[in-house]
Amino acid sequence: MPFVNVQVSGVVAEDTKKTLLAALSRIMSDTLGKPEQYVMAALETGAIIMSGKEGPAAFVDVRSIGKLNSKTNSQLAQKLSETLSSSLGIPPNRIFLNFTDVPAANWAWNKETFG
Repeated sequence: MPFVNVQVSGVVAEDTKKTLLAALSRIMSDTLGKPEQYVMAALETGAIIMSGKEGPAAFVDVRSIGKLNSKTNSQLAQKLSETLSSSLGIPPNRIFLNFTDVPAANWAWNKETFG
């Protein structure tokens, strides 16, 4: 049920994508304390302009049923930003993150909602 969707500027090599997605999935599972079998991670590439300028940048959309709060969000912001910086060379000041706590009734899997 946790989902992390990362949109980054530019092109990312296939081997880097696989390694990065695995790292993002583990971060979500470990930080939220949820089994990794329920985590989904996605990576999209394309054009991004931030602060009126082109260049390395990322938008990270994190969604989960519960477990998102100021402490957890701060931990995720730190870990996800560090991972994107080290993997893709994106400076932390060029990464926006958004956290959405989704009601269980608004999330479905395997033909049923969670609430």
